[in-house]
Amino acid sequence: MGRPESDVPGPDQLIQRYLAAFGPASIRDAQAWCGLTRLSEIFERLRPELVTFRDERGIELFDLPDAPRPDPSTPAPARILAQFDNVLLSHADRRRFISDEHRARMMTRNGIIPSMVLVGGRVAGAAKLTTGSRSVVLEVTPWRPHTASNRSAIEAEGIRLLKFAAPDADDHDVRFVDDPA
Repeated sequence: MGRPESDVPGPDQLIQRYLAAFGPASIRDAQAWCGLTRLSEIFERLRPELVTFRDERGIELFDLPDAPRPDPSTPAPARILAQFDNVLLSHADRRRFISDEHRARMMTRNGIIPSMVLVGGRVAGAAKLTTGSRSVVLEVTPWRPHTASNRSAIEAEGIRLLKFAAPDADDHDVRFVDDPA
């Protein structure tokens, strides 16, 4: 593609970039993200440059030493994730942020992963953005009941998203719709 081969990142840089975005993560997580197998050798080679942790099931997680890791008691803000967002696809074990009950709802029959709503760092519903000639609407379908403060946080995040996605629209609206399931 016009770049010298020496400028193409190698496997070590691939793993480091993955960890910069999604760490702490397991070897299986990295494999799920990139589709490559047998990454243990690369992680072992990088081990002296990484920090390790164990999750609640005893699985070893790797991260970059200077990566931000907030205190576990830090509340995670409400977020709206795009379709096929890498946060949803970059881990082998997605139970960290989606319950088994809701995981099946994440994938549609045709393999489309819809926009998701995160509350407290966990998937809490789906979102759909619809644009009109002068308006833009975010429909949020909660998969569980939300407190008034959570609904307010979702709405505020939705408005930020809509103003980013359609800054010239006259009307930006977040609507909560009933779950059809």
